[in-house]
Amino acid sequence: MREIVLDTETTGLNPAKGDRVVEIGCVELHHHMPTGKTYHVYLNPERDMPEEAFNIHGLSSEFLADKPFFRDIAEEFLEFISEATLIIHNAPFDLSFLNWELRAIERPVISNAQVVDSLVMARKKFAGASSSLDALCKRFNVDNSNRTKHGALLDSELLAEVYLELVGGAQPHLTLISNQAPEQDMTGHSRDYGLRPKPLQSRLSRAEIDAHNTFLCELGDSVIWKKTP
Repeated sequence: MREIVLDTETTGLNPAKGDRVVEIGCVELHHHMPTGKTYHVYLNPERDMPEEAFNIHGLSSEFLADKPFFRDIAEEFLEFISEATLIIHNAPFDLSFLNWELRAIERPVISNAQVVDSLVMARKKFAGASSSLDALCKRFNVDNSNRTKHGALLDSELLAEVYLELVGGAQPHLTLISNQAPEQDMTGHSRDYGLRPKPLQSRLSRAEIDAHNTFLCELGDSVIWKKTP
C-alpha cells in the first residue's frame, strides 16, 4: 500500500483570486512505513509575494524568481504521486490549489477519492481538541522544534509521523526476532524470550488426562486434531 504525505505553501488563501502554489513537499510511505523517498520543489508563482504569506513561510519573490513554473514540473510531480493515496492535513485547501494549477495546463485533476484528510481524522479521534499540526505534534510527542516557519517538506515529514500515530501508532522498529542474536543479561548469559527454560506444569490431574485420552480413543482415528504421542 503506497501513500504520499503531501503539503503545499502558497501566496495566499484563494487560487481563484490569483494566489499560486510556491512549494510542494511529499513523503512516501509503504504499508505505513517511511521509505526515505521524498519529492520537494519550490515554484515561481509568476506574481508578487504578499507580506502576510511571507511571514508564514519566509519565501520571498526574490528567492522564487529563478525557480521553475508549475507547468515545468507537473509531469514529474504527477509521476511521483501516481495513484497513491494522498495524506493531506486540511485537504480541501491544498487540493484546490493543486487542481487549479492542473486545470490551467489542461491536465486531469486529483480526485477527492484519492485523498485522506488527516485533519478530519484528528477531529473525529479527538473531538473538541485542537487538531492543528503543532497541536498533534505535541500530543504525540513529535519533535517540531525546527518548525519556526511553515515549510512544505518539513510539514510533510511531521505530518507523516502524526498520521502514523493517528492510524494506530508508528512501530518502525517492530521486527521478527528469529534472525537476531539472543540478548544477553548482566551475567553474560543469553536470553531467549521466545521459549521458556522449562515448560509450565500441566494444571490437569492424571485422572483428567486419562479420561480425555479414553474419550479420544472412542472417537476413532478420523479425529484430525488428535495429537500423536
